[in-house]
Amino acid sequence: MCVMGRVEDVTAAESGGSVVRRILLGSQLRRLRETRGITREAAGYSIRASESKISRMELGRVSFKARDIEDLLTLYGVADEGERAALLGLAREANVAGWWHSFGDVLPGWFQTYIGLEGAASLIRIYEVQFVHGLLQTEAYAHAVVTRGQPDAPCAEVERRVALRLERQKVLVSERAPRFHAILDEAALRRPYGDRAVMQGQLKHLIEISEQPNITLQVMPFSFGGHAGESGAFTMLSFPESDLSDVVFLEQLTSALYLDKREEVGQYERVMARLQEDSPGPEESRDVLRGLLQLI
Repeated sequence: MCVMGRVEDVTAAESGGSVVRRILLGSQLRRLRETRGITREAAGYSIRASESKISRMELGRVSFKARDIEDLLTLYGVADEGERAALLGLAREANVAGWWHSFGDVLPGWFQTYIGLEGAASLIRIYEVQFVHGLLQTEAYAHAVVTRGQPDAPCAEVERRVALRLERQKVLVSERAPRFHAILDEAALRRPYGDRAVMQGQLKHLIEISEQPNITLQVMPFSFGGHAGESGAFTMLSFPESDLSDVVFLEQLTSALYLDKREEVGQYERVMARLQEDSPGPEESRDVLRGLLQLI
């Protein structure tokens, strides 16, 4: 049995900002290229790279070299020194490593992007059906979830994964905390992780944290029957930057999907709206949580 230790205090003032800056810079480079009618292949040739690298740069999935940005700006006809300096400054900021890089030993590359976006979002909306969402888990519950999901992991790895999850939770109490709207299916609350004390502690934590002004928590009860969340869990992220579109995050076993096309995001918007409308309100949902607590 693993013994939980103290969580390392790792903070970052600009949590997630580097990921957002990469995406913003990539989108600006794409617009400049398309405005000049230049193909990705030609752009790649100009910086001694492949077409696929230009695609990854424009999607914000790789770091940027100053020399590459300078060459691309020249190719795209950007001569104004002020505009060039602003974009090169954005590239420098985009290359700053986030706090989560210190957890690279237990953090898959595809999830690093999500953590950066989560830390930069101004609004996070989630629907969860399997277990309590990671941002709302107690340490003991998180430990039980990680142990169940990674039964063969050594104790040290389990502790690192739990520490990472607790570090992520700091975003909800930071100076620029996002609005967080969570809808938890009753199944996520009834499925036991850990012993009776762990589940009691988790339900009490949900009741308490749901009182925070930036947090809205609703429970979709079994009694409602079938509902709009039939496709499973998902997360929606919205950002203060007007140039950055909403992102839908769909986690899979060994990878994830990031959807940002307007039509696809719109479908999830409608599902979220129906879930919010059909679920009991925040106060009624707290009553549901209290009722479940009495059953344990």
